Amino acid sequence: MVREIPGDRSAWIIDVIREYARTAENSLRNTDNEPAFGEPLAGFSRGDDPIYGQIKDDIGDFYWTPFDIFHMTYPLIKVVPEELTVISWVLPQTEKTKRDHARQKKFSCERWARSRLYGEAFNLNLGSHVVAVLEEYGHEAVCPGACTLWAKKTSERHGIASTWSERHVAYASGLGTFGLCDGLITPVGKAVRLGSVVARIQIPPTPRPYKDRHEYCLFYAKGTCGACIKRCPVGAISKDGHDKNICRPYTSIRGREYSIRNFDIDTTPCGLCQTGVPCESKIPGEDSSEISGSR
Repeated sequence: MVREIPGDRSAWIIDVIREYARTAENSLRNTDNEPAFGEPLAGFSRGDDPIYGQIKDDIGDFYWTPFDIFHMTYPLIKVVPEELTVISWVLPQTEKTKRDHARQKKFSCERWARSRLYGEAFNLNLGSHVVAVLEEYGHEAVCPGACTLWAKKTSERHGIASTWSERHVAYASGLGTFGLCDGLITPVGKAVRLGSVVARIQIPPTPRPYKDRHEYCLFYAKGTCGACIKRCPVGAISKDGHDKNICRPYTSIRGREYSIRNFDIDTTPCGLCQTGVPCESKIPGEDSSEISGSR
């Protein structure tokens, strides 16, 4: 017998996400077993939202719409895009992690490296947990980020890309807009990790309280700030935006070498542009408690 979802579906899903974030799985795995992330935010978008087709057109044919990845996962289930909901969440870095990282000038601090490795493992486990809970209630679901089909590709327009972008999904789900460095500025700032699940369930979409993809960024909105430019140790960020061809080698080679040598953690951290900036922990110039999705 399929269990019935209690009360408001969006509130129920948010509770599922937050309750899992309170478990021991959410850990930096350091001596004090500190949490990797603070309390999550969540937002929702429809599987047939036109924005997903627009994102696919912009990034490339290899990019998945919610229907694409759901259909690949459940090829025998007859479903149409409007039956799907995308569940997106924001995992904010802890105050200790942000404090340590903001002090760094060249390489990641240890807490940030731990959140990159162990925190991301928790993020994917969270996705699997949400899928399992939804299926328990009779709703098929998939976590695209944990899917074996997920891959990095080359976009003709944007260079290095992937088949599913958590930042674009969060943007579509009312959780934030892009900054100069390409990071997503959310109600709890830019120092975050993101995850999502696509499910055959009806949940009202979260309103997008912005009209422009860069609305929360002071540089784009007001021509001011540019703090993330100064935070990048290799000049991968400029007034022209984020150069992934400079950023990626530094992170994946030098950042990884530093992390292994100093912390014995095999990961590819950097993220200096996400801390020590006005959008580190909030939407600059806004009361983040008034932004949709901060419930």
